[in-house]
Amino acid sequence: MKATIYHNPRCSKSREALAILNETPGIEVEIIEYLKTPPSRDTLKDLYARAGMPPREGLRIAEDAAKPLKGADDDTILDAMAANPILIERPLVVTEKGVRLGRPPENIRSIL
Repeated sequence: MKATIYHNPRCSKSREALAILNETPGIEVEIIEYLKTPPSRDTLKDLYARAGMPPREGLRIAEDAAKPLKGADDDTILDAMAANPILIERPLVVTEKGVRLGRPPENIRSIL
Protein backbone atom coordinates (compact mmCIF):
# COMPACT_ATOMS: atom_id res chain seq x y z
CA MET A 1 0.00 0.00 0.00
CA LYS A 2 1.12 3.52 -0.76
CA ALA A 3 1.05 6.25 1.90
CA THR A 4 1.69 9.91 1.23
CA ILE A 5 2.74 12.13 4.13
CA TYR A 6 2.64 15.91 4.00
CA HIS A 7 5.69 16.31 6.18
CA ASN A 8 7.76 18.91 7.96
CA PRO A 9 11.05 17.34 9.07
CA ARG A 10 11.42 19.98 11.82
CA CYS A 11 8.19 18.83 13.49
CA SER A 12 8.44 16.04 16.08
CA LYS A 13 4.86 14.81 15.46
CA SER A 14 5.54 14.66 11.74
CA ARG A 15 8.75 12.71 12.35
CA GLU A 16 6.87 10.31 14.66
CA ALA A 17 4.19 9.72 12.02
CA LEU A 18 6.86 9.09 9.39
CA ALA A 19 8.51 6.57 11.71
CA ILE A 20 5.18 4.72 12.07
CA LEU A 21 4.86 4.61 8.29
CA ASN A 22 8.44 3.40 7.83
CA GLU A 23 8.00 0.70 10.49
CA THR A 24 4.77 -0.67 8.98
CA PRO A 25 5.40 -3.64 6.67
CA GLY A 26 4.12 -3.27 3.12
CA ILE A 27 3.89 0.53 3.14
CA GLU A 28 5.51 2.46 0.31
CA VAL A 29 5.99 6.01 1.62
CA GLU A 30 5.90 9.15 -0.49
CA ILE A 31 7.14 12.19 1.41
CA ILE A 32 5.97 15.64 0.41
CA GLU A 33 7.72 18.41 2.30
CA TYR A 34 4.74 20.72 2.08
CA LEU A 35 6.72 23.86 2.91
CA LYS A 36 8.88 23.25 -0.18
CA THR A 37 6.08 21.83 -2.36
CA PRO A 38 2.82 23.22 -1.02
CA PRO A 39 -0.44 21.50 -1.89
CA SER A 40 -2.89 23.55 -3.93
CA ARG A 41 -6.04 24.98 -2.44
CA ASP A 42 -8.08 22.32 -4.28
CA THR A 43 -5.84 19.55 -2.96
CA LEU A 44 -6.24 20.84 0.60
CA LYS A 45 -10.01 21.06 0.18
CA ASP A 46 -10.09 17.47 -1.06
CA LEU A 47 -7.81 16.19 1.72
CA TYR A 48 -9.91 17.74 4.47
CA ALA A 49 -13.13 16.47 2.88
CA ARG A 50 -11.68 12.95 2.70
CA ALA A 51 -10.57 13.25 6.33
CA GLY A 52 -14.09 14.31 7.32
CA MET A 53 -12.86 17.49 8.91
CA PRO A 54 -13.39 21.18 8.17
CA PRO A 55 -10.33 23.15 7.05
CA ARG A 56 -10.42 25.01 10.39
CA GLU A 57 -9.36 21.77 12.13
CA GLY A 58 -6.35 21.61 9.81
CA LEU A 59 -5.30 25.18 10.62
CA ARG A 60 -2.10 25.51 12.62
CA ILE A 61 -3.47 27.98 15.16
CA ALA A 62 -0.11 28.37 16.94
CA GLU A 63 1.15 30.45 14.01
CA ASP A 64 0.83 34.24 14.26
CA ALA A 65 -0.55 34.31 10.70
CA ALA A 66 -3.52 32.21 11.89
CA LYS A 67 -4.75 34.82 14.37
CA PRO A 68 -6.56 36.95 11.73
CA LEU A 69 -8.40 33.80 10.60
CA LYS A 70 -10.17 33.27 13.93
CA GLY A 71 -13.66 33.92 12.55
CA ALA A 72 -12.91 33.16 8.90
CA ASP A 73 -14.95 30.82 6.72
CA ASP A 74 -13.57 27.65 5.13
CA ASP A 75 -12.81 29.30 1.79
CA THR A 76 -10.77 32.05 3.43
CA ILE A 77 -8.86 29.52 5.52
CA LEU A 78 -8.09 27.38 2.46
CA ASP A 79 -6.91 30.45 0.55
CA ALA A 80 -4.64 31.41 3.45
CA MET A 81 -3.19 27.89 3.74
CA ALA A 82 -2.48 27.74 0.01
CA ALA A 83 -0.77 31.14 0.14
CA ASN A 84 1.13 30.44 3.37
CA PRO A 85 1.62 26.68 3.89
CA ILE A 86 3.09 27.16 7.38
CA LEU A 87 -0.59 27.44 8.38
CA ILE A 88 -1.20 23.77 7.52
CA GLU A 89 -1.26 21.55 10.61
CA ARG A 90 0.96 18.55 10.12
CA PRO A 91 1.34 15.81 9.33
CA LEU A 92 -1.41 14.84 6.93
CA VAL A 93 -1.25 11.20 5.81
CA VAL A 94 -3.11 9.80 2.81
CA THR A 95 -3.70 6.14 1.92
CA GLU A 96 -6.31 4.29 -0.10
CA LYS A 97 -8.20 3.90 3.21
CA GLY A 98 -8.49 7.63 3.87
CA VAL A 99 -6.80 10.75 5.18
CA ARG A 100 -5.80 11.46 8.77
CA LEU A 101 -4.16 14.32 10.60
CA GLY A 102 -1.35 12.77 12.60
CA ARG A 103 -2.03 14.59 15.87
CA PRO A 104 -1.37 12.45 17.75
CA PRO A 105 0.72 10.40 15.33
CA GLU A 106 -1.13 7.20 16.30
CA ASN A 107 -4.20 8.57 14.47
CA ILE A 108 -2.68 7.43 11.19
CA ARG A 109 -2.81 3.75 12.19
CA SER A 110 -6.52 3.64 11.34
CA ILE A 111 -5.73 4.09 7.63
CA LEU A 112 -2.79 1.68 7.41
